[in-house]
Amino acid sequence: MYGVAALLLLVAAILSVADVGEKAGRLSDWQAFALGITQGLTELLPISSSGHLILVPWLADWHYLEAHPDFNKTFDVALHLGTLVAVVAYFWADVVRYVAAWFRSVARRSVSSMDERIAWWIFAATIPAAIAGALGEDSIETHLGQPWQIAIFLSVFGVLLWLADRLPQQKRIGELGFWPAFAVGISQILALMPGVSRSGITITTGRFFRLDRDSAARFAFLLLIPIVFGAVVYKGVKHVVLQSLPAGSIGPFVVGTMAAAAVGLVAIDLLLGYVRRHDYSAFAVYRLLVAAGIVIVIASGWRSAHF
Repeated sequence: MYGVAALLLLVAAILSVADVGEKAGRLSDWQAFALGITQGLTELLPISSSGHLILVPWLADWHYLEAHPDFNKTFDVALHLGTLVAVVAYFWADVVRYVAAWFRSVARRSVSSMDERIAWWIFAATIPAAIAGALGEDSIETHLGQPWQIAIFLSVFGVLLWLADRLPQQKRIGELGFWPAFAVGISQILALMPGVSRSGITITTGRFFRLDRDSAARFAFLLLIPIVFGAVVYKGVKHVVLQSLPAGSIGPFVVGTMAAAAVGLVAIDLLLGYVRRHDYSAFAVYRLLVAAGIVIVIASGWRSAHF
């Protein structure tokens, strides 16, 4: 796995050095490479990918994506496709098992095994966030995606993560139950606000329901697959298939997707290995430090509170 990730990252870096498929004055391959790495790390760690994908251009003073929202939406599809590939590849055996269990349950019109229960929990937990995302994601990100707002969400939900993680570890995924699983799914709606974090809020809610740390992370990743798959298909059809891609898109799209997939593979493995031995305090502290950094940057006048 690490070899595949390294190869993908190397190819993405070589394409960036060669400026393959980019066009002057648009998003460069190197910018796409940096944002792909950002996506791969932050989508899968409980620190908010949407928030960091706003903060990195804000700090680096890159305005192309902000000034070209249509291109930004299509590039967002490429980045999420990368992390989707990473999660599906890492959890392939689980994906096959739960999909097969769900279809067996539907065909038999009953639920009889633990795999079938978990498959239905994932299905039910996906529905609230999918509906909310389809109806209001663009509007939410437009109104709640300013750096000062991201700082607030990073702080508040970082504290909630720390509080939830103080609770005892009493359950694995198979012991969660339908309604707690559905509640975890509902909590994903909050992740539409940049700075909250989809994996962060699902891990937080899972820990509030006494899932152990490893199970909370695994359930968050399993829930990510149908949500991100649906978003990639929906946005891909809407912003890529039904609209012509602007010149200079191919290079950044390929580089961003490959970088996100490569770093995502490593991020999953590192997080699961880390939480088997440690708690989530480091991520809560990181969120608070980033929030404090945003406040300092704004207060110093280096960057505006709006982007």
